[in-house]
Amino acid sequence: MNINEKYLQNLSTMIKADTVSYDEQPDKSKFYAFHELLKELFPSLFSVVELEVFDGSLLMKWKGKNPDASPVMLMNHMDVVEAHGDWSHEPFCGEVFDGRLWGRGTLDNKGGLWGMLQAADELAAEGFVPETDLYFESACTEEVGGEGAMEISQVLYDRGIRFSMILDEGGMIVSEPIAGAKGNFAMVGMGEKGCAELKFIARGNGGHASTPDTDTPLVRLGKFMEEADSQKMFKAQLSPVIEEMFTRLAPHIDGYLGKVLANAKLFKPVITAVMPKVSPTAGALLRTTIAFTMANGSEARNVIPAEAWVVGNMRVSHHQGYESSLAAIKKLAEKYDIETEVLTPSLDSPLADFNSEAFKQIEKAVSLAYPEVVTVPYVMTGASDGRFMGKLTDNCFRFVPFVISEKQMESVHGIDECVDLETLEPAVEFYKHLIRGIK
Repeated sequence: MNINEKYLQNLSTMIKADTVSYDEQPDKSKFYAFHELLKELFPSLFSVVELEVFDGSLLMKWKGKNPDASPVMLMNHMDVVEAHGDWSHEPFCGEVFDGRLWGRGTLDNKGGLWGMLQAADELAAEGFVPETDLYFESACTEEVGGEGAMEISQVLYDRGIRFSMILDEGGMIVSEPIAGAKGNFAMVGMGEKGCAELKFIARGNGGHASTPDTDTPLVRLGKFMEEADSQKMFKAQLSPVIEEMFTRLAPHIDGYLGKVLANAKLFKPVITAVMPKVSPTAGALLRTTIAFTMANGSEARNVIPAEAWVVGNMRVSHHQGYESSLAAIKKLAEKYDIETEVLTPSLDSPLADFNSEAFKQIEKAVSLAYPEVVTVPYVMTGASDGRFMGKLTDNCFRFVPFVISEKQMESVHGIDECVDLETLEPAVEFYKHLIRGIK
């Protein structure tokens, strides 16, 4: 068996295992079974680590040569979301077809977990010992709220452990992160926007649809959502991380936009005004956003509801923060006589430093595994378990070393999730270079 076949076999075996997580899931037996599978697939690593289990979530410690040095932690969760819809290949088949390995979790996030453990297992088999203590964390609840990572972070905090670097899942290697950027870019998350779930409730007199009043609850909610959709109640700002992202991308963008982004400091007002129109993805990095996801009104088609509501998912920018963002959207809701209820508050996540030695280690590992790839810092708009790690480190990054297409990106939590075979070997090399370079 050559090494590529071993990689395929190990990752395929992991994909076939049922690790779908659900809300209110007291029975964690399938995750414990998955632990045993990992021990079989990566025996050299598990022979050298201290293992702790937190209700199905894993924490491993590989003792380093220098116990006084600050440790490092690598993270990738083991749970996956359900796989509904019409897939080209069965979602838990782990089959190879058309140069790809197919199945739920290949990208989010068993693929990253596999690459991390595969690299460490090979190094352990060689007799390698890291310079400092190296931790591996894999939670079984990332897709349903993150209780596992939350508990582990609190335990480590109580033990007084502080990390020089933590690397969780997040950005990947993409060809056009914003419109016009040509090349391959390793998008490394310096942090992530906070996430809050809000319920907006409008009340009225109700009544029969044959004699409608004006400004009924649904009408007011509609007006509110239309104005909120502009996102203008939130402050647009070019943060240092996004400024650096544009600066690094600028040489790869032709024309006027490339020149503007190359001089981001000078053209901040232009960028904040124009970028949302050029790229909604880039625009979301400049301000807090809100998207409306659920709604409810009358239960009868001919009855005006006395109460109606919508739910908004608010992603919080670092420069405005949760409290200020919440105050802004509440003020807009009050304009339409709408009550705001916080269903889930946001947890603010600090930003890592793209000038730090930790970031340079990631950048070096990328360049060694993918020589033609440019490393670019950015801010994640999605959520990860890394949001719980801010109290353990100044530098929590989000990145998985896979090359993916736009279609593959859309398959995350969607249908036909798959990973290219040609990215597996360099992904393992990335983790090897990173682990070897830890000081």
